[in-house]
Amino acid sequence: MSTAFVLAHTSLAPVPLVPEVRLRLADEAIELWQYTEKFAGGVQLPPPFWAFAWAGGQALARYVLDNPELVRGKAVLDVAAGSGLVAIAAMKAGAARVTAVEIDPLAVTAMVVNAAVNDVRVDARLEDVLPGDGGDADVVLAGDVFYSREMTGQVLEFIGRVRRRGASCLVGDPGRAYLPKEHLELVAVYDVPVPQTLEDTPMKRTTVWRPTL
Repeated sequence: MSTAFVLAHTSLAPVPLVPEVRLRLADEAIELWQYTEKFAGGVQLPPPFWAFAWAGGQALARYVLDNPELVRGKAVLDVAAGSGLVAIAAMKAGAARVTAVEIDPLAVTAMVVNAAVNDVRVDARLEDVLPGDGGDADVVLAGDVFYSREMTGQVLEFIGRVRRRGASCLVGDPGRAYLPKEHLELVAVYDVPVPQTLEDTPMKRTTVWRPTL
C-alpha cells in the first residue's frame, strides 16, 4: 500500500509515554477509516489501528525500554504490531532483530515508515502468525490484543504454543473486557495518555503481563 497515503494522512509526533519514539499518527479514526477504504477502491478494510499509539502498546514499549535485558541480543516477534511502536522500542532496547506482523497492508507500510523515522530496522510482514508458534522468536510481544472473545481465544492458544517451545512472552492491556487474568502474571502498571477519540478517558490505567500458560 502507498507510503504517500500514510504520509498524507498522518503527522509526526512523539509517543506520550514513550517520547524516545516518534510515530506518524492521525487525529481522528473514523474519517481516516473512510479515506483508507476510498483509497482501496471501496474495499472493506480493518480500522486504521496503525495510525494511533494505543495504550497497550505504549505500556509494553515503555516496559521493554526500561527493561532492555528482556530483549537485548534476542530475536523478537511483535504480533498485531499496528504502528510498529513496540517493535521499534524492542530494537532501541537492543534486540538482535525484530519481526513485526500485521494483517492490514497499510499497517505494514506504516511500520516501515515509522522504523525509518526512528533509524531502526524492523522486518515488517503482512502475515497472520496466530495459527503458529512464533517461529524462531526468543521473545513474543503483543499490545492490546484482548479486545474480543474470539481474538482472546486465538491469542491464548498462540501464546500457549509459544511458551511450550520455550520462548518468553509479554502483553500490554488497557483494561479490555476479555483480558484473561487467570492466565497472566502482572509485571507493571502505567497511566497512559490517550486521545479521547479512541478511548472513554484521557488517561488509561494500563498493565503489562507475563503469561503463565
